[in-house]
Amino acid sequence: MAQKKRSVDRERYRVLKEMLGDRRREVQEKLRSLRETLPVEAGVVRDAEEQSVDDFVTEVDMALMQMKSETLSRIDQAIARLENGTYGLCQECDEEISARRLKALPFAALCRTCQEDTETTVRAEREARAFARLQKELVHVTLRTGGRR
Repeated sequence: MAQKKRSVDRERYRVLKEMLGDRRREVQEKLRSLRETLPVEAGVVRDAEEQSVDDFVTEVDMALMQMKSETLSRIDQAIARLENGTYGLCQECDEEISARRLKALPFAALCRTCQEDTETTVRAEREARAFARLQKELVHVTLRTGGRR
């Protein structure tokens, strides 16, 4: 029985490592492709509209490159977790991450519940900061107008 479990564990490890490696290569190729398509036409005189479109496209490409780089980092972290035997365990609650979630997002570090909790916390913090900025703005406007309506 123990031999069968080790065999299944080795097979699972091999499949996961291959899947993460494939995903890593795919992201690296997309990143390389994005880098190669960045404009290198420095010094070309353009009208304002053309320059604006080029600037927008470059910003989008840079944002995509940033996202791909972050994904690559997450995949590398997942491979490290696989190597040290913690792959598939939530880094927050130590519960198993569902196979469906790992299949959809092989570099997931949190179970669905912990991920939702994290996103809720981040959203609440963002809203609190926006509310605080709005309050400061209102105080500033009120002070400037002397409270007149």
